Amino acid sequence: MTAESLPIGGTAPGTEQTLAVRRFGQPGARPKVYVQAGLHADEPPGMLVAHHMIGLLQAAADAGRIVGEIVVVPMANPIGLSQRLMGGLLGRFDLADGTNFNRGYPALADGVAGAVADRLTGDAAGNAALIRAALLDANAASDATTPAEHLKRLLLGLALDADLVLDLHCENEGAVHLYTLAPLADQVGPLAALLGARALLLASESGGHPFDEACSGPWLDLQARFPGHPIPLACCAVTVELRGEADVSHALAAADADALLAATVLAGAIDGPAPALPSARCAPTNLSDAEFLVAPMPGVLVLHRAVGDDIASGDLVAEVIDPASGTVSPLYARFAGVLFAQESARFVAAGRSVVKIAGTEARRTGRLLGA
Repeated sequence: MTAESLPIGGTAPGTEQTLAVRRFGQPGARPKVYVQAGLHADEPPGMLVAHHMIGLLQAAADAGRIVGEIVVVPMANPIGLSQRLMGGLLGRFDLADGTNFNRGYPALADGVAGAVADRLTGDAAGNAALIRAALLDANAASDATTPAEHLKRLLLGLALDADLVLDLHCENEGAVHLYTLAPLADQVGPLAALLGARALLLASESGGHPFDEACSGPWLDLQARFPGHPIPLACCAVTVELRGEADVSHALAAADADALLAATVLAGAIDGPAPALPSARCAPTNLSDAEFLVAPMPGVLVLHRAVGDDIASGDLVAEVIDPASGTVSPLYARFAGVLFAQESARFVAAGRSVVKIAGTEARRTGRLLGA
């Protein structure tokens, strides 16, 4: 294992923040797997999973089993981890400007298209190598002024040329679920089975340009721009939601790390027999068909169902109660599906998404990651 500490630019004079990176295998070897945790810095489960995974990767390296390159960033957001207000950690948004740390990544496809248009050939592998290099160049040339922008560019620079990208997150409260691009559903299915995911949510574009889509989206875009040239979807990027914020234990983290290591074996970066896949606990569904139940008024949130429950159309899922007036607002599911996430606060603001159900009928449009 090689340990690096990469400086994050844009910080105030006299201060410094760094990004811890752990590398395994030979730089430039294929396939490359990239894993990061804690991009939303107030989501700790992934950071413990990364800790366990680094131990497993070290054992694999000692046994000479790593044949690709594996990069792990166990704490992807030092900026967010430094943001405390009256004792509370505020790690999802940049306090400097309110930007979500997992939104607003640079869209690189336009610049890359111009750089490779006259150089693409009939060789898919050669095109993939060309595009990877162009993506890294375009990212390195992208504008970055604030520390958060420098961090985003740094993280993309580590991930853009990977074959498999795993971005570890969690919900307030939730069951394991995954987000990825729709054309990658078959590739991600084994990972979903290994993790016991209750939902695999697909979109061609979810809105807001999160990290995973910044990594895998350009390949889909370039395929559409250059239909006469073979361009593979050479980066399979997945957002992995590891239950809820409080679901932090060595038992859970060790099991999740085992599953991610098995996925790395399946990707070909670690030598070994293919792991046996458990039965899938979900079928892929469109993110646009997930139903988000929203609090119609401020009040006490009373949940009637639990994460992982199968929900039928018309089920009472939650209530919001105004303790001053006694008004009770019941929240019913319009469509059937699986309850994959819910709010952890028990007093909620009006307009807050309090329950998320993976279904097949909601037909939402716009920014699909929000209510």
